[in-house]
Amino acid sequence: MRVSDAATPHASAQHGVLKRVLGPMDAAALVVSNVIGVGIFTTPGIIALLSPAPGPMLAAWLVGGLLAFAGAISYAQLAALRPHAGGEYVYLRAAFGPLAGFLTGWMSFVAGFSGAIAAGAVGFASYLSRYAPGMASDHPLLSVPLGLGSLDVSPRALVAIGLILILSLVHTRGLGPGRVVQNSLAGINLFALLVLIVGGFVFGRGATAHFHEAAGPVPPAAVHFGAWLVALIPVMFTYSGWNAAAYVAEEVREPERNVPRALAGGTLLVIVLYLALNALYLYAIPMAGMAGKPSAGDAAAEALFGPRGANALVPIIMVALAAGISAMIVAGPRVYFAMARDGLFFPAAGRVHPRFHTPAASILAQALWSSLLVLTGTFEQLLIYTGFAVVLFSAVATAALFVLRSRPHDERVPRWGYPVAPALFIVASLAMLVSSVMREPKPSAAGVGIMVAGVPLFFLFRHRHRSRPRAHQKL
Repeated sequence: MRVSDAATPHASAQHGVLKRVLGPMDAAALVVSNVIGVGIFTTPGIIALLSPAPGPMLAAWLVGGLLAFAGAISYAQLAALRPHAGGEYVYLRAAFGPLAGFLTGWMSFVAGFSGAIAAGAVGFASYLSRYAPGMASDHPLLSVPLGLGSLDVSPRALVAIGLILILSLVHTRGLGPGRVVQNSLAGINLFALLVLIVGGFVFGRGATAHFHEAAGPVPPAAVHFGAWLVALIPVMFTYSGWNAAAYVAEEVREPERNVPRALAGGTLLVIVLYLALNALYLYAIPMAGMAGKPSAGDAAAEALFGPRGANALVPIIMVALAAGISAMIVAGPRVYFAMARDGLFFPAAGRVHPRFHTPAASILAQALWSSLLVLTGTFEQLLIYTGFAVVLFSAVATAALFVLRSRPHDERVPRWGYPVAPALFIVASLAMLVSSVMREPKPSAAGVGIMVAGVPLFFLFRHRHRSRPRAHQKL
């Protein structure tokens, strides 16, 4: 018995089913697009500050990549065991119960996907100012006062919302056009980065001597190692998004084979690109010139290619942002769709469009909430408050692998790195969580508050679902 056949959800006519039309390359494109964003152009300056020598800096990116890979192959096994739409929601629900699943989905809707989409879209509009300054102005054209804030309609907000709505409408019209847009953005992004890397090393004005120059006096080993461990936190956040293919497992052909390939292959490709980009940054500017710079990518491009170099980098960043937004618009709604199908979200979100075979209502709901976050400007606070929850739920989902493997399952599901890889990922995630709480206790406490706010909603949705006749069989 094949895993995908055994575990395919039995949906009602009201909810419909998602079609398995995605191949491994489509799923891998989601992974690559969801990971590569503006972070790789900005965080290297932070890592250089915490790792005052080139060797430890590159080692941080390698170790962070290997930890991301450990998470990816753990999710690959989870996706093979439960090849359904929804990612962490499905895994936590199966292993720890519906409340745990609901809370990860609730955080995904409130901030995890919606807030990240809003932040990416505003970033896209800001970079657009290099070519059309007026379009990135945050001066309100219209301000609507609310109880705790206001809705500010500015040119930048309109550009950001326009991008969100256009990509959302594309993805509501089926995986056909959505796949073309997503794969095209991912392909352009990869090609541009490869041109930048190869062109930088071949034609750029850099120096191999930079690989031997420390940023300053090297501190004692214990101090140096402690700072290096702290550097892993922004590295891991820059790698976040490697789990994107898991959310669309229900729409991937032969998911027990192709989803693991996409997760593992996409993550490995990103690791290679990130190491190459950081090596290029070191080739362009010494550690002392990179340390603490908020835009290390811009500084490296200018050093390599002159004053026009930084401007040439802007289109690459904009494509990366658009690709990431597009990937999250695909992934996020599959979570709400799975929740609604189980009666734990608004019923409309669990319906499949009869013509396009997409969770259109979930996609549009996410687009509207993301747009509201753009207008209120609250996405920045939400992302700060809920950043630790994203790490927490990834760790708990990985822990679910141990629970699900302890139950009867198809023994043909790959055991890549099990149990060492998931254990390492969980330990690293817990270390990040402890560091986050110790360094920023107030945002972490606010994040817990947002999470707890989802508990009464869970019981409300469950009560409403139980009060209606069963419309479908649970997974």
